[in-house]
Amino acid sequence: MIIKNGLVFMEDFKFRQVNLKVIDGMIQKITDTELPEEIGEEVIEAQGLKVIPGLTDIHFHGCMNSDLCDATDEAISIMAKYQRSKGVTTICPATMTLPKERLMEICQVAANHERTEGEAEIIGINLEGPFISPAKVGAQNPEYVHRAEVDFLKDLIEASGGLTKLVTIAPEEDGALECISALKDDIKFSIGHTSANYEEAVAGIQAGVRHMTHMFNAMPGLTHRVPGPIAAAAERPEMTVELICDGYHIHPSMIRLAFRLFGPNRIVTISDSCRACGMEQGGEYELGGQTVYLNDGVARLKDGTIAASATNLFDCMVNTMKYGIPEELAVRAATFNSVKAIGMEKRYGSIAEGKVANLVLVNEDYEIQQVIGQ
Repeated sequence: MIIKNGLVFMEDFKFRQVNLKVIDGMIQKITDTELPEEIGEEVIEAQGLKVIPGLTDIHFHGCMNSDLCDATDEAISIMAKYQRSKGVTTICPATMTLPKERLMEICQVAANHERTEGEAEIIGINLEGPFISPAKVGAQNPEYVHRAEVDFLKDLIEASGGLTKLVTIAPEEDGALECISALKDDIKFSIGHTSANYEEAVAGIQAGVRHMTHMFNAMPGLTHRVPGPIAAAAERPEMTVELICDGYHIHPSMIRLAFRLFGPNRIVTISDSCRACGMEQGGEYELGGQTVYLNDGVARLKDGTIAASATNLFDCMVNTMKYGIPEELAVRAATFNSVKAIGMEKRYGSIAEGKVANLVLVNEDYEIQQVIGQ
């Protein structure tokens, strides 16, 4: 395949008009000169279009009335096809706080899933719980919150066949620091659903935490006398942080502040979408055993608590641009930064020779024209 004359988002995070040669799903050559066409080779004329890497959502629960926690091959397939149709070509879906037996089943089903045509590729699993603070459960079920235990987590990693990439943890809770220290080389820990103060967050980072789950949400805020976990993360360059940019979870001003505070390479845009994503307004859906109500684009629990979002990652990326984030930073946060946060950047996340040719062609208004990928 040849993709010619497109404005391509290059590995240096700048757009340039170049031609791409793709062989067997991999980017073989990038050049500003004309590429010779072989007989029968597919040629895509991308004049007037932008070519960006396929997006990677490292934190979403479901879409199209399906959820990873359904623990069925059918649900995963429905989710993966929807995501790819929206330019999200690689996914790291998230579990909820559930009993160990259920989490084991979810991990096993995801590990054994055989990808079919038109699906996004599962490159990881995100364990959002159960090692969280009972005081900051958000839309999680408090009944299943569990003390952090090394053997518990080892069992989940094994059940997933090593597919597990992230686990949310409240560093102030009993057993958390020991768990982080013991398994920091096997999985990336993420501060989230936490009541941690600044000092407790620092202790978690020193123990080995390297990520933060949906920053601003389900954690103490950033204030001048009680700086909390957000300040702890901001001070340490090894920390990456997630932002839900659906337009409801975080005010646009705070999104702009986060990009200024953390810089271009530490923000990871996520959707945190639930099964209500892609569904009609006014419906009732399920999330972690609790009923979620979708109205006016917002998914809420019965008491009004905002649950997971109902917006896909591509739309979240476009939202960040609408909020004033420069285009290059917005694209980077939803593509390269996300895969780097889970250690997969050598294969995915940018347009470079030798990488997987997951590509999205968009027009000037960021309307998807074509999704290309293995």
